[in-house]
Formats: sequence, structure tokens, C-alpha cells
Amino acid sequence: MSHDSSPRLRATRRVSRAEADRRGDAADFLAYAEHRDPAARERLIAAYLPLANAIARRFDRGGRVPLEDLQQVAALGLIKALERFDPDHGFAFSSFAVPTMQGELRRYFREFTWTVRPPRELQERAIRIERERDQLSTELGHSPTARELAARIGCTPEEVIDASEAAQARGSDSLDRPIVSDETGDGALGDHVGIEDPGFAAAETTATLDRLLDTLPERDALVLRLRFREDLTQAEIGRRIGCSQMQVSRILRAALTQLAGHAAGGAAPPRRPQRELALD
Repeated sequence: MSHDSSPRLRATRRVSRAEADRRGDAADFLAYAEHRDPAARERLIAAYLPLANAIARRFDRGGRVPLEDLQQVAALGLIKALERFDPDHGFAFSSFAVPTMQGELRRYFREFTWTVRPPRELQERAIRIERERDQLSTELGHSPTARELAARIGCTPEEVIDASEAAQARGSDSLDRPIVSDETGDGALGDHVGIEDPGFAAAETTATLDRLLDTLPERDALVLRLRFREDLTQAEIGRRIGCSQMQVSRILRAALTQLAGHAAGGAAPPRRPQRELALD
């Protein structure tokens, strides 16, 4: 029997003839598969790197992710495909490498380009919608509707809308980004972002305190207002309402204790009849 019939030689011949004739790399595939020849590996990577770059360009979404990053991800997929490729299977390397590179790019978009990460199914649908939207826009001559996209990818219009809304979470914006608006004027984005206004808490506290003060006897409420709102001393309060400083001190302690009890109880205490007490 001729040596030409050896299993390894037959496997080599089964490698896609068109690809082997075009690139002349069948020997390199065999050398790397059997001996992990580093020189053969470098030659194969260099030969198929243009294919990786072409795959990366297909995933380019208008500069949202730098093309150089996508090319690096595709190149990583190319290397992974080369590590797992077995020429004994007899099919072209490109038919094995392309799905591997596409899978790496999809994983990159799914795991590393989302500011907020929705469920994986929603992420994948959003990425596919973006790709199909570009293609359908070219075919139809207009931006496709949710119904047209749903028919294209085999889902409901509601799912298209959900995925499109989820896609808004893929990127974030800097608060330092300058903006120009007829309504808000110039400035940075952060200048127009709402903040927590401490005045709301102060107003709520004041309203609560007024409600609690209405539960006290009129003289006790007046003493508290003179002490804490008008900042009078106990002696000044005593002269104002006609009692001693010691009596004012007792009134303050009792009133504060009663207010603390009402506040801790949580339930709205009964209000006293409203009647203004003159301060003079």
C-alpha cells in the first residue's frame, strides 16, 4: 500500500481545496495541529487577520465602540478558533472561525458594553434589532417600524419595543458634557440634573412641628416659639409672659417632653382649639 494513503495525509487532502489552493496554508494547519509550531501559528493568524477585521466591521455600530476594540475581540476569537481547529474534520477553517469570532463579539457586546445590564435574552434581541434595523432601512428605503422588525426577527412588536428601550442602557453620558439649549442655556449636563432640595425636608419638619405645637396648651406653645423661633432667653420670656425664669424652665421641659411623646407615638394627637395668643 502506498504511503500516500496514510490517515493524516488523507485528512490533509480533505481540507478545503479551494482554501488551500488560495492560501497555501494546509501545511501550516497540519503543522500547528500536530506540533503546535509557533511559526505556523503566526503565519495562520496573519493570513486570517483580514477576515477577523471584516467580521469586526460588521459589528461596528457607528462608533459606539471603537473599531480597534472590536478588531481585537475578533482577533481573540480567531486565536481561539485556531486553537480548537482540527484539520481532520475536513472543512474549511473559515467556516469554523467565523462563528467563533462572531460569538466573541456578541459576548463582548453583551457583557462589557452595557452601563446597565438587562437580562441576556433582552440584550441579544436588542443587538439583533440594531443589526436588522440597518439592513431593513437599506431594503425598505425608510426606518423600519416595530412591526416590520418583529416580522423580520420573529417576535412581537412589544418585544421589539422592550428591547429597543433596553438598548438605551448600553451607554452612559458624562455629567461634564457641555450642552446648549434654548430652554436651559449653556453649561454642562450636570448643571441641569435635579438634586435633592434640602428646603423640602425643612418645610416638612416645620409642618410637623406646627402640628405638634397645636396640641400643647397655648402658653406652652408660646414659650417654645419665643425660645426656639425668636431666640429669647428664659429671663426675657418670663418678662414677656409674666412669670419667673424658673417657671419658664419648667414649662419648656414639660412641653418638650410632651412633644417627644407625641412624635414617638406616630399617631396624630388631638389639636387644641385655635386661638391666637398675643405676644405682647
